[in-house]
Amino acid sequence: MDEFHRGSCLCGAIKYGLSTELKAVTHCHCRQCRKSHGAAFATYASAPASALSIMTGADSLMAYESSKGVTRQFCCRCGSSLFWTDSTGAFSEWVSIALGTLDTPLRPRKQKHVNVGSKADWHNISDQHPQTD
Repeated sequence: MDEFHRGSCLCGAIKYGLSTELKAVTHCHCRQCRKSHGAAFATYASAPASALSIMTGADSLMAYESSKGVTRQFCCRCGSSLFWTDSTGAFSEWVSIALGTLDTPLRPRKQKHVNVGSKADWHNISDQHPQTD
């Protein structure tokens, strides 16, 4: 497999590879992403699920259905949020990758903030990236 990116969880139990470039870099401010990451927002990019390979630690990868059709995957050892999918949406064959887990550089040309209507009231968005509710 030609790898464009590699990543891992905090403890290193789970290592993954991506055989394609990532697309649609988003900083999501929804309540679920904030809760899942324990931060003001979560940053993801997407790829076809078929391009994601779990290299090591598949037995440590746990899943949680956070809402109807939306599954979040994380490491059962260290708790790192890694991936999420939406089986009901237009991109049901895609996976979103938590960019903080990448071990390879990523220099996206475009980024955007989404779900800013539910952002943490203590956080001010200070960059120039587009914003949507």
